[in-house]
Amino acid sequence: MQFARLFVTLQPNIKYTDMVKHIILWTLNPELSEEEKQQVKAGIKAGLEGLVGKVPGLLEVKVNISGRLDSSNADVMLDSTLESAEALKGYAKHPEHVAVANTKVRPFTVQRACLDFEVGEN
Repeated sequence: MQFARLFVTLQPNIKYTDMVKHIILWTLNPELSEEEKQQVKAGIKAGLEGLVGKVPGLLEVKVNISGRLDSSNADVMLDSTLESAEALKGYAKHPEHVAVANTKVRPFTVQRACLDFEVGEN
């Protein structure tokens, strides 16, 4: 398995020792056509990136849906930054996040891997 090196852009007025990275890798349902996969990826990207400013403590969201190499075993990557572990707990159950997960992600994915970690604790 290959691992990506993650970088955080420092911004003023944020206490970085408490920040949390929330990384998800999804594999799309192989029964989807290539056209359907592209539509699903675009929907996941728009839905999750649209949560910034709506979910308290969610600082940044980037969803990678393109540039996948043949050596990959996932189709979509979520790279998000939250203010704290408590903010991550709130994000997980926030109604707008749950709505995106239930309508744009879960119906179209067959596998999920998650890595949550505190920034600066590695």
